[in-house]
This record gives sequence, C-alpha cells and structure tokens, in this order.
Amino acid sequence: MRLSSCCCGAHDRRRAIFGAASALLAAALPRNAASRAQPEPARAEDEKFMRLAIGEAAQGDYPFGAVIVRGGEVAAKGRNLGRTTRDPTAHAEMVAIRNFVASGRSPEFPEATIYASGEPCPMCMSAIVWCGMKRVVFAASIEELSTRIGQIRLTSHTIAEAAPFETVAITGGVLSQEAMALFPKP
Repeated sequence: MRLSSCCCGAHDRRRAIFGAASALLAAALPRNAASRAQPEPARAEDEKFMRLAIGEAAQGDYPFGAVIVRGGEVAAKGRNLGRTTRDPTAHAEMVAIRNFVASGRSPEFPEATIYASGEPCPMCMSAIVWCGMKRVVFAASIEELSTRIGQIRLTSHTIAEAAPFETVAITGGVLSQEAMALFPKP
C-alpha cells in the first residue's frame, strides 16, 4: 500500500514537474563563495541516535521520527503526529523542536544535533536553520522517500544553501534501509 497513489499517471507527472521545479529553484538560489550546507561523514554515535529516531518513527502516524541530542544525551524526541493532532505541521522534527523549546533549552540549539529518520522536508529544514542547529543527520533521503510517498523534492542541502546566515553540517544515509523498511513497498 502506498501512502499516495494514482491510477492515471498523474503522480508520475507531478513527480516530474516537482523535480524540474526543484532544479530551477536550486539554480536560481544565490551561490556563496563558501557553501552553507557542509556534507559531513557519519560519526561513531550516529547509528545509536538514529536507531532512537527510527524507534520514534515506528510509533508515528506516518513513519517519521526525530531526536535532538546535546552533549551526548537525548534532549527531545518527536514523531509524526499529523493525523493524531490534525496538524499538518506536526512532522517529527517540528514535534521534537517544540519539545526542546518546551523544556526551556532553546538557547542550546546551536550545540544540538537533530537526527531524523527521513531527510527533513523544506518546512522542517527551514525550522532547523531558524533554530540555529549546526548539524543534521538523516536516514532516508528525499529521493528515497519519494519512491514510497509524495515528497516536495527540495533537499536539506538546497534549503541550507539558501540561508547565507547559517552553516549546517549535513550527514545523510545513516541506517537508511532500516528507516525505509517502515514504509509500505510500492
């Protein structure tokens, strides 16, 4: 079962249009001398924290989970609660950010890393940038996710590149297959 399906080919047309629009937007974004999205290799602790994010995903309305880590400790968790709360902004990353803020730790965002079972969507990545988090680690990429569900195909790198006031280290693909296993096969 797909979370989004169509029998008339409209989904494939929409995917092609979104892909073309994403490429045009990326080409139109200003390029700085120094890239604002810094690819970073995985660290030793990344799998441990990603497993926690994937555990949150397994309990979500849709299989997306996130944890925010500071100083080697989990400071906040979130899972997709869009259906439960009837809030389309209740993505896992947004829920984790709200929980982090509710704990009174928002001044610590720059020292925190967010682990997400799926690459943050444009809304979530923009929120991450606005919070001032310096590192994002994700499992399944937007490209991988788009093979199972509808996605706005703007990558976290594209969003970070459009924010000349922050530099974000981005690590992708950590336990990607485990995260993708939570989604129904096409």
